[in-house]
Parts: sequence; C-alpha cells; structure tokens
Amino acid sequence: MKLRLDGVRKAFAGKTVLDGIYADFGDARAVVFIGPSGGGKSTLLRTIAGLEAPDAGSVTFDGEPVDYSSEEKLRAHRRRLGIVFQAFNLFPHLTALANITLALEKVHGHTPEQARETAMSTLRRFALDAHAMKKPAELSGGQKQRVAIARAIAAQPGLLLFDEPTSSLDPEMTAEVLELIEELKAEGRSFILVTHEMGFARRVGDTVAFLADGKIVEKESAAQLFDVPQSAECRDFLAKVLRY
Repeated sequence: MKLRLDGVRKAFAGKTVLDGIYADFGDARAVVFIGPSGGGKSTLLRTIAGLEAPDAGSVTFDGEPVDYSSEEKLRAHRRRLGIVFQAFNLFPHLTALANITLALEKVHGHTPEQARETAMSTLRRFALDAHAMKKPAELSGGQKQRVAIARAIAAQPGLLLFDEPTSSLDPEMTAEVLELIEELKAEGRSFILVTHEMGFARRVGDTVAFLADGKIVEKESAAQLFDVPQSAECRDFLAKVLRY
C-alpha cells in the first residue's frame, strides 16, 4: 500500500472536519488512526475510500490520484478496496452468502458460479459456512461483523479499510473480531484501521496516526507513539484512555 494525503480538507455545514491533512504512509501495511471522537478519523477514512469528496487537497493511492470528479473513476477506485463499517451494513433481506455474492457479481463481474464458490470458500475461512443461509437478524453481532469482513476480502482488494469495526460489540465478540484482523495482518494483507482499542492499535499497527481537531497531530511507529508521544495533545489523550 502506498498512500499520500496532500492538504485534504473537508467541512460539513460550515464545520471543518478535516483541516488540511498532509501525510505520506510509505509502504506501511497496517496503519491505525486513533484520537478523540470528532477528530476526523472516520471522515478521513471515508475520503480515502472515495465515499466522501474532499473540499480541497488530494489523495494518492498506489501512485494514482483519486479522481473525485468522475463517478466512473471513483467506482474503479472503490473496487480496489474492501470496506468494513462499524454498523456492519449487511443487506437485511439477504443471506450471509448472498451478501457476499451480490458484490462479487454486480461489482467485480464474477459469474454466479464463481461468486458462490468464492463466497463459500471465504465463509469457510472464517468458520461461517454453517451460517451461509442465515439472514443478518439470525446472526450474532460478532458473526455479522465477520460476514462483513468476509465480504470485504472476497474480491482480494489491495487495501482493507476498517471503521471502528468493534464499536457495537460486547467484549467477547470484540476479541473475536480483533483476532481475525490480526490474522489478516499475519497473512500479509494491508489495511487502515480506525479504532478506540488502544492495546490492539499498539500491537497491530506498523504506523499509528493520532488525529485531533481535523489534523494528523502525530504519526509514528506504534512503539514510538505510545511510548514517547511528542505532542501534548497525544500525551493527554493517551494518559486519559490508558488510565483504566
């Protein structure tokens, strides 16, 4: 993954959410965004994904600027990504299997047979094959999120984007999903993760970026940022969230 942000700005209803973000993530495979709520993490992730267009600045992914002016080019950009949302975003009227095959057929051009084979293989990979014909209402929160992750990786994207994937889960289900993300890193998959799980951020992140007030205040290796934060904002944040 090669990702560069140049002066990315975004405002909603006159409120600045991203305030001129500059960052080059080089060849980092696992990038983690941390910081206080409202600091811009999810908006930045959605901008990288092509789901929000910046008001100014540019995003370059694998050497290609993201063209926000063309819906066709944005669709092509999104096809290179796998996105996992905190609210799962599964289609409630479709089975777990159909939630995966739909994107493979309609977005990635698989035949129904290819889509089903790929989807079932991915569900087996996550020990979900026994739940393939269940609809989301019949699944636990952890199972729903694992189906969402299975859907995201089924097309072998170049980059996975996780937007607080455990925020609506209980502790046991949270551990289950975090273990799965850790396995994906061990497999060599590249991802950007927005999370409030500080221990996990430190363990899994190659690069950790601290966002506050719409800016990347600090960006370091996980060990450097957590052990020796350079900014007062990051020190204060970590002191609060790591206290208990």
